[in-house]
Amino acid sequence: MDTSQYLDIFLDESKEHLQNLSDQIMDLEQNPENMDTINEIFRAAHSLKGMAGTMGYKRMQTLTHDMENVFSEVRNGTFKVQPSMIDILFKSLDALEEYVNNIQQTTEEGANDNQDLIDALNSILKNNGEVILGDSAQPADTAAAAAAPAEEQPADAGNGRKERWQEIKITDTEKMLVEKANSEGLKVYGVTVYVEEACVLKAARAFLVFKALEKLGEIIVSSPTAQDIEDEKFELTFSLIFISGSTSEEIKEAVKSVSEIEEAYCSEYVTAAPPQPAEPEKPAESKPAEEAVKAAPETKAAPVPAVAPAPKPAPAAPASSQSSSKPAAKPVVNRTVRVDIEKLDNLMNLVSELIIAKNSLISATAADDGKGDTGSVNEQIEYLESVTTNLHESVMKVRMVPIESVVAKFPRMIRDLSKKLNKKMELYMTGEDTELDRTVVDEIGDPLMHMLRNSADHGLEPNDVRVANGKPEVGSIFLDAYQDGNNVVIEVRDDGGGINVEAVRNKAIERGTVTPEQAETMTEKEIIDLLFLPSFSTAKKVSDVSGRGVGLDVVKSKIESLSGEVEVKNRYGEGSSWIIRLPLTLAIIQALMVVIGDEKYAIALGSIQTIEDVLPEDIKLVQAKEVIHIRGTVIPIIRMDKVLDMPPKEGDEDKNKNLTVIIVKKGEKQAGLVVDELIGQQEVVIKSMGKYIKVPKMISGATILGNGEVALILDTNALI
Repeated sequence: MDTSQYLDIFLDESKEHLQNLSDQIMDLEQNPENMDTINEIFRAAHSLKGMAGTMGYKRMQTLTHDMENVFSEVRNGTFKVQPSMIDILFKSLDALEEYVNNIQQTTEEGANDNQDLIDALNSILKNNGEVILGDSAQPADTAAAAAAPAEEQPADAGNGRKERWQEIKITDTEKMLVEKANSEGLKVYGVTVYVEEACVLKAARAFLVFKALEKLGEIIVSSPTAQDIEDEKFELTFSLIFISGSTSEEIKEAVKSVSEIEEAYCSEYVTAAPPQPAEPEKPAESKPAEEAVKAAPETKAAPVPAVAPAPKPAPAAPASSQSSSKPAAKPVVNRTVRVDIEKLDNLMNLVSELIIAKNSLISATAADDGKGDTGSVNEQIEYLESVTTNLHESVMKVRMVPIESVVAKFPRMIRDLSKKLNKKMELYMTGEDTELDRTVVDEIGDPLMHMLRNSADHGLEPNDVRVANGKPEVGSIFLDAYQDGNNVVIEVRDDGGGINVEAVRNKAIERGTVTPEQAETMTEKEIIDLLFLPSFSTAKKVSDVSGRGVGLDVVKSKIESLSGEVEVKNRYGEGSSWIIRLPLTLAIIQALMVVIGDEKYAIALGSIQTIEDVLPEDIKLVQAKEVIHIRGTVIPIIRMDKVLDMPPKEGDEDKNKNLTVIIVKKGEKQAGLVVDELIGQQEVVIKSMGKYIKVPKMISGATILGNGEVALILDTNALI
């Protein structure tokens, strides 16, 4: 069967399961006795194994199956979680992630069998939770041990596997139904159905089997339950007890008439059958393979596929041992609908055109003003404005996603860095539910990763230094996200040593970035900004964590490409804060329309603080630069006609005319933009300038006005 059509769903769900596994294993490391966490890990590994098998990715299926076997034994209380086991599980997750990445890029899982991890997982099974590797004979022994039970009882185990309906225990009510059917001359059958391994929609096939059988009689009980089958909470087999007047052959034919059914077994049901599997004296002959494994833990190393589910005995063994453990948070059912981003982009473009149409209508009515009654037209415009605004907000909400999808992987990264750098550290996160535009969320992963690695490596001091300085031995890194107006702020801070400004200054002089004379006049902020230069690093040695000077350069360039800004607050000896400020959306913004020269420009309202009317004599010179003094603050002014190389507007030769100055802000910096005229506030659609036009950094895009003119959008961050 062609499964390529399900590849996107497989990749999305695999990534969700891998993230869930990572989170749960992190919890397990802190609470190794927590049975809820162990059960959740088992379920996630089991689902991932089934998905990989369905799609035909055998290497991924094998590795996940071995992980599942380990947690099956932990669930059954055979052994407890050990620290060495956690490390192997994380390495297995990395290997599974590598498989998923390969599949995403090439649709193939690759040729890496990860035999060392499989050997390690089998070693855990063989040595009661301990990882003992190095003996070359061990994997072979494990394989031999696994193969032995299969060789001893092939025929009997096979028969047990066929007649799995015998495992169904019936209640007194169901017994009465069986007896009533016998008294009425009807027959009672036990039916076991096997679905093909390659079947993608197991629940749908099971539903069709049930429908086919209901035409021939009545199903009194099934295993798993009908609800579990509907939710696909079963392996490739299900069994049922069935009352019918038909023959066993007719029943088998009805079942096998459904496509993707591998085999069906049907035998007459007798009330003496159920107790048989429970008899202890004949486990090898009549019990199915999974019952044998439950009864005899010494065969746990055998990777028998039928053993996988084993749901019933799970909670029994260690349940009482963790009454004091913190219960694991149950995963929230994903209530989102996956929508192709291309469809959303198309919807956004339609909204954009609607806004342009609205602006055209406004322009047209303004031109026709005074030619009759325009009341009804204005009413329609108000209605259109209301509709387009609501539609815009709705579309933006669809595009908004929580940043949790990005930050969820960071606790694992900090754990690994803690081991690699031999520093004790904890990551504390708040505001993971803060929402950002999907296109922004997809891009901020790398900058945040570099900032966290920077805090771990450069920010936090070694354990002994922290203790000597009177700080807690365990360093703290904080990642906070929150909405601030039309922006989202993400702050990464630590309680480490902060930035040594003198060391940065000396490094800049040593590299020739600045001269000693320039360095003397530089402020602390200007020196810290040098850290964002390409290949600038204060690390004394290059490691695989840092030292190459690419991290902060990536942060600055990526955030600025998203129309955001980065700010640093430093407290030497106490720690530092790295603050990223990003726009909520990159598609439609509220803007102030202005005239500079003979051209119209748009400035995003989010960056505007105030608009001032300034007298020419209020402009002063400081270090040959024009500034104005407003409410106790000295603000440099930027004459936009000179920056944009625009000829002065006709009739504006009067030098004594008051200046219109728009005060804009970037972080803690302010500047005054001198413009010729204000038009008003307008909702504008940001259009990309394309790759073929080379535009300066101060232009972030363009928009189409109501009269068809094109106005450029000014990026105030680049101007300051």
